[in-house]
Order: sequence, then structure tokens, then C-alpha cells
Amino acid sequence: MTETFPIFIQLGFLLAFATLVSLLMRALKQPLIIGYIITGLLVGPFVFNLIQSEGVFQLFSQIGVSFLLFSVGLNLNPNVLKQFGKVALITGVGQVVFTSAVGFLICVLLGFSYITSFYVSIALAFSSTIIILKLISDKGDLEDLYAKISIGFLLVQDVIAIALLLAIPILFANTGSWADLGDVVFKILMAGVFVFAVARSILPKINDYISRPQELLFLFANAWGIGITALFLYMGFSIEAGALVAGIALSTLPFRHDINARLTPLRDFFIVLFFILLGSEMAFGSIGDIILPAAILSLLVLVGNPLIMMIIMGLLGYKRKTGLLTGLTVAQISEFSLILVALGVSLGQIDREVLSMVTLVGLVTIFGSSYLILYSDKIYSVIGKYLKIFERKHVLEKGIRNKDYDYFLFGGNRVGFDFIELFKGMKKDFLVIDHDPEIIGQMKMEKVDHEYGDASDIDFLESLKLDEASLIVSTIPDLETNLLIAEAAKRHASGPIFLTVTHSISNALALYEAGVDYVILPHFLGGKYASEIAKRFLKDAKEIRQMRKEHVKNLLARSALGHEHPVLERFR
Repeated sequence: MTETFPIFIQLGFLLAFATLVSLLMRALKQPLIIGYIITGLLVGPFVFNLIQSEGVFQLFSQIGVSFLLFSVGLNLNPNVLKQFGKVALITGVGQVVFTSAVGFLICVLLGFSYITSFYVSIALAFSSTIIILKLISDKGDLEDLYAKISIGFLLVQDVIAIALLLAIPILFANTGSWADLGDVVFKILMAGVFVFAVARSILPKINDYISRPQELLFLFANAWGIGITALFLYMGFSIEAGALVAGIALSTLPFRHDINARLTPLRDFFIVLFFILLGSEMAFGSIGDIILPAAILSLLVLVGNPLIMMIIMGLLGYKRKTGLLTGLTVAQISEFSLILVALGVSLGQIDREVLSMVTLVGLVTIFGSSYLILYSDKIYSVIGKYLKIFERKHVLEKGIRNKDYDYFLFGGNRVGFDFIELFKGMKKDFLVIDHDPEIIGQMKMEKVDHEYGDASDIDFLESLKLDEASLIVSTIPDLETNLLIAEAAKRHASGPIFLTVTHSISNALALYEAGVDYVILPHFLGGKYASEIAKRFLKDAKEIRQMRKEHVKNLLARSALGHEHPVLERFR
């Protein structure tokens, strides 16, 4: 295409292409980020050459990165970060360290320079929070153990990525003396202190004033985010650093959720342009040079990352299924990876061909990991028996099963808590079974009979002799697992009473078909119970005080155990 179009027409063409390709991606059930990068390939110089005003689209791209990192900062509430446990910290840091080390070695063996190997190896270590959470949510697994661990280590990785985005421009862009480097560090500390001081001392006082008209809040959020980013840029720091600091500074304020919700459409629009521009700048003139290293590095991410995570999870005492499901979530690189490498290109540290190679790795791994995550349960059913090497033998006390039990409880966390209290009051022999080492530790402290085991393990279920029990309760919402428990328990017409939990009507009907006596759908049951409470309150207002007192006592007991009511968080 030789004719030059006005910027508005170029943008129209670009968005039309992006929409068509994204519709195709949705039909193929692929992440839309792949569609955006493919759009960039189509509108770039190698096909239709629709991006002719590159400077303008570079600006759009920078705005997109700024909004994305501002949003990330908003969601990285320092008060929440304190709650991350040992598992999230060890898995998050451990996976980054080991993947970076292996990736660096491979890159050096492939002939890359040390500085290029550094950038690429770090890029391979980060997984995409956006893609992982979307796929886990689509599966309905957000409340599963592996999902909680994944969310924890993803947030730890985000913190590491933020630190790198702040540090790299200082470490590599500064070519002066140590005194110059110290001056840069001093400036960024002073800028950060100033921003946080304003956010903590002034903004809370004008919170009501700026948050009432939603248009004013939207305008303030844009002014704050872009203004702080511009301030950092003026002082010689990167756009990425300024946007992150601007977001984190607002992360503890009460209106941060409103800001995030208002900025999300704007952020998504501009970040689409970032990925499109990224695809358009892929250097295919040297495709022969990058295809082999891209394939090798993709293999490291798709196979090596899950193996590294499974080893770490096994060492921490988790079962092989939890290790595999958690490991498969890290089989792709992150949008942070692309931003990090793009930062290296802008600093003149690495060639643009390296960015093309990492982008190609991103396309391959995002595509592949989508299937690995969505079909992880089926993958485990095929290869699970070969993964015993990833379990530590006798890492946890096997329990104190030295007698026959009347009642079995699968899952001792939030829903299981009330059943444990019930069984204690009934003075019945009961056994709690869980595959979360933290829950097992709690049971041990409370001197509750417990067993560390995986309810999806047929041999383990056989050893329990469930068909001889009086009552079985499963708080595990997984359909396949509950069907296995039902099969083991309902071998005789006079088998035990079996109650279980699920989150969908279709699964509930399937469980009833399998012989389950009662299926708990928490939201439906909660609504019915709440309506009964309202009826009782209307008949006897005095009962409100007693129920309120009991509820507060129950909540405090749960809080002491680290329970939290499930909530669908708004992640970036």
C-alpha cells in the first residue's frame, strides 16, 4: 500500500482488523491477546502496511502500557501483600529464580550476549496474571487450592516484575559513575516519597470531594496517573516506573476500586494498540535466525516451567495433582515479559529482533498453555500415575487413622469448619481429609483426627472403606472427585448418607443421578437460609440480637483460622 491515509482512517482500519481477528480468536476459543498480535502482523509493513503514522501509534502504545501498570499498581495493595503466605512467596520467587537461571544458560548456549540472555531469561520467568485468571475463572476453579496458590505466586511475581521495571532503567541506562548512580537512586526515592506523602496526607482529606461526581473521579484518576508518570519521565525515569508508583500510591485509598473500574475500558483500548503495534514491529526479515531459539525457549516455558513448579510444590509437601495443576498455569510468558524486553530495546540494550523472538515465544506459549490449563484435569488423569516422583514420601504425618470412623469430612476449610463444630458437639468419631498442608496443620493443632490425602486418588478412597461409614460430607466442588467418592461410598443400597457441594445446577443433577443424597449449592442455600432468618426476625425482633452475637462469634473464630469469604476479585 503506497497511499498515505489520515491518522483517523488508519485507526479505523486498524480497529476493524482487530475486531475481525478477535472474533475469529473467540470462535476458536483462543486468548484475545493472540488476536491483537496477529492483527499487528497483518497491518504491519509485511502485509497491508496500514500503520504509517508510527509516532502517533507509539504514543498510543505508551499510554496503554501506562494505564496497564497504573491498574496493576492499584491492585497491589501493600496491606493485602502482607497476607501472602509462605507457599506463595516460595513458589513465586523460586520459579522466577530457577526459570531465569535455566533460561540464561540456554540463551548463552544459543550464542546470545550476556545482556541479551539476562533480558530474555527474566522475560521467560513471568506468567500472565490476565490469562491465568481468565482461564481458571472459565473453568470455575477460582476456589480450588491450586488456583489460590496460583493467584498468590502471581501477585508475588508482579511485585518482582515491578521491582525490575524500576531497577533496570537505573542499572542499565546510567553509564556514569557510582556517584551518578547514587544520585539517580536518591532522586527516585525522593520522588516516590513525595508521591506517597501526597497520597497519604492530602488525598484522604479530599476523598469525598473528588469521588462524588464520577466524572470528576475519572478525570482525577487520569490526571494523577499520567501526571505522576510525566513527572517521573521528566526526572529521567521510565514511564513504567512512574505509572506503577502512581498506582501503588492510590492502592490503599477507599476509591481505588471505583478508579480501577472507570479506567478499565480506557486501559483495555490502549493496551490493545500496544499489542497490535508489538505485532507490527516483529522483524520477519530474520525469521530464520529466531525460529530455532524461539522454539527451544517455548519448550522451556511450556515444559520446563511446569516441571520447576511441580518440584517446588512437591518439596513443600503438596500432592502431585495440586503440583501439576499449579505448574500448568505457568506455561506461558506474561505481558510483563513483552514490556520488559520492549524496555530493553528502548534503552538500546538489546536488538529489536530479540523482541520479535520473545513475542513469537509469547504467541506459542499463550496458545499452548490455554489448552494445558483448560484440560489440566484430563491431562492429570492420563499422566498422574507417572508423577509420583514429584511427591515427597512421608513429608506430612499420614494422620492417626487407627480406628473405624462413623463420619468422613472431605475438606476442612471454610465450609468444613461448621461440620467440624457439629461433629464435635455430637461426640462422634470423624475423620477430616484434606490435601492442603496448612489445613492439615490446623487439624493437628486442634487435635482433630485427620488424613493428608487426595480425594481424586482411587486407591486412597479404597483404603478409607467409605461404604462402612454412616455419613460422608464433601466440601470439594469438583464434579469428577465427588463422583469418585460416590462410587466408593454407594456400593450397597444401605450405604452412608452422602452430602456434597457444587456450584452449578448441571453438576448437581449429575451428582443426584450418581446417588448423592443431598447436593449443597452454597448461593442457593444461602439465599434460602437468609430468607428464613428474615422471617424469624419479623416474628421475634429480640432474636436478632442473639443471632447477631452468635454470627459475630463465628466470624471471629473463622478469622482467627485465616478464613475469608470467597469473592470474585477484579484483577487487571
